[in-house]
Amino acid sequence: MPDFATPQQLAQRTSAALGAAVGAGRDLGLDVSGAKVLHDLFSVVVHLAPSPVVARIPTVLPHSTDLGALTHRQQAELDVTQWLAGQGTPVIPPSPLVPREPVQRDGFSLTFWQFVEEDRDKEPDYVANAEIVADLHAAMRAYPGPLSFLSAAEPHFVTESFALLEARPDLLAPADLDRAHREWQVLEPLVRSRTAFEERFPGIDLQPVHGDSPPANIFHGVDGNLYADFELVTLGPVEWDLASLGPDLESAYNRGARRNGMRPLNEDVLAFVNAVGMLRALCALALAPQMPSLLEYLNPAVDQWRTMPFAGGLAD
Repeated sequence: MPDFATPQQLAQRTSAALGAAVGAGRDLGLDVSGAKVLHDLFSVVVHLAPSPVVARIPTVLPHSTDLGALTHRQQAELDVTQWLAGQGTPVIPPSPLVPREPVQRDGFSLTFWQFVEEDRDKEPDYVANAEIVADLHAAMRAYPGPLSFLSAAEPHFVTESFALLEARPDLLAPADLDRAHREWQVLEPLVRSRTAFEERFPGIDLQPVHGDSPPANIFHGVDGNLYADFELVTLGPVEWDLASLGPDLESAYNRGARRNGMRPLNEDVLAFVNAVGMLRALCALALAPQMPSLLEYLNPAVDQWRTMPFAGGLAD
């Protein structure tokens, strides 16, 4: 049974990611003499100062993730954000100072982004953020590149996590894991098959979506708000981007949708994405040994999940 990472091990991981970013940046011809860590959670984010470049290095990942799969996902993110920037959509774009592709170094896979100064005095307004997610969806509809259906649901991660959690009753009680297994039997076919999804939800259009709670991933720059962190960009219903955010943010999104001439959120699809989102939150418990602070955020989600209808009511 893997132990939880110690503070020393976490510091060593951060230091290793920083070293990889500095080495890769130097090899790309950047001045990295003032490099510093800006953020460290699921990824280590490094400003390669004084160069106006930020490196992002994913460090907390499912055990089955290999560098090939990770770089494929990262390339999709780079391509989508570059295209959006070219359309005038306010995003944090890839750095123009290096090739637009992931770089592998020291067992990590890195991407490089334009440095933007953060407005640290601005508090997030998630209601306002949810409304402008509709603007993002309107912009993304025309993206011409290939994207996989609901890859952001990470079904392989879900099944892998269930197997890991069977040996970790300290992370998820066996009764909870049993319910999660049974819910996934209902939800998995709709996640893995576009055809099954379209049969269950006829008339629901699919399009490129952000994939990872965009109201929480809007960066407050000194010159304005920017959409950020498209790591899980995917093809899916717009409801995916509003999963588990509640009625206030759903109403705000619908205001933005009306302004853009788009349909409002569908209650049945919301029930589906909320149920999948909660299962993914449970599965993130399998990552807690890599990042012990996750438990502080995930245990309340488990309590909430226990009160929710089984599989979002889709089993009825």
